[in-house]
Amino acid sequence: MLHKAHPLRIFAFSGIISVLIALAVIYFGGIGLLWLFIILAILEVTFSFDNAVINSRILSRMSKIWQTLFLTVGIFIAVFVVRFALPILVVQFATGLSFMDVVHLALNDPVKYGDELHHAAPVIEAFGGTFLLMLGISYFLDHDKVVHWLRPLEKQLARAGKIRFIKLIFMALVLAFLFLTVDPELRDTVMFSGLLGIVLQFGLHSMSVFFEKTFGNTNSSGHLIGWAAFASFMYLEVLDASFSFDGVIGAFAITTSVLLIVAGLGVGAFWVRSMTIYLMRAGTLAKYRYLEHGAHWAILALGIVMLAKLYHLELPEAATGSLGLVFISTAVVTSILEKRLGEKTHA
Repeated sequence: MLHKAHPLRIFAFSGIISVLIALAVIYFGGIGLLWLFIILAILEVTFSFDNAVINSRILSRMSKIWQTLFLTVGIFIAVFVVRFALPILVVQFATGLSFMDVVHLALNDPVKYGDELHHAAPVIEAFGGTFLLMLGISYFLDHDKVVHWLRPLEKQLARAGKIRFIKLIFMALVLAFLFLTVDPELRDTVMFSGLLGIVLQFGLHSMSVFFEKTFGNTNSSGHLIGWAAFASFMYLEVLDASFSFDGVIGAFAITTSVLLIVAGLGVGAFWVRSMTIYLMRAGTLAKYRYLEHGAHWAILALGIVMLAKLYHLELPEAATGSLGLVFISTAVVTSILEKRLGEKTHA
């Protein structure tokens, strides 16, 4: 019997789902759509690899029941809510159309729907950018953090974390800068969406900590249960949404078929969930000392890239998606080299 951390055991379900959906794509759309389907799945995985690293850290603190919910209810939310319904709600908010009108647009006039989604992009970029930026700086502005990868810079950031409310002060300055410098017609949108991103990141994290400390929402193994686990679960779903938005918008550069986009990105979401479980069960964060650091630098970079789009500064999708892989692979290599150096020193 395969060990619970064996890759075949963890990735088998994602592989089966991928094959079944690929066959459905071929049956309904022809063999010519298969390549686009594969590209979309790869796009999602590339954009969300650093998301899997962060997810594995949070998920490892949750009880088995909540881990199971993340893989069942969570995947439904990831595929059908985040990658289909949420973009429709964003377009609805930006255009004033009804929900069903936007659904009709998405299914029957995907080109116009894609255009409307691009016009609504500032809402997505301000929310996702500030959420990810807040997540990234919260990790580095932690005065209790003792392990540093980019040592001179990370040490200074950790020292700055001793300043009371430094994270909120920093994000308030970022939001004020955005408000004063973006196009005048975007100011209200950026302020509302950016503030929502900050409040959600800070609020969900604070709720989890509050419930854990106040009500002792942990089991005998020290894993989160109850309201603390629920807050962490919701945090994971919002984090997933922040990462996926860019992939949804970028997907329209590949195809205008909404159903194909949902299929490709949805399959990618299954693989990201499997990667999260593999990283958690294999203890990858413990094996590679700087992996989590690399993931958070990647998150900071992606947050900055999303905010830069408010100023019409856009990197190619391939470059944006590769940012996370560059940071994470560099962190893994650095971890391996340092470990080997340490072993030689103590030999």
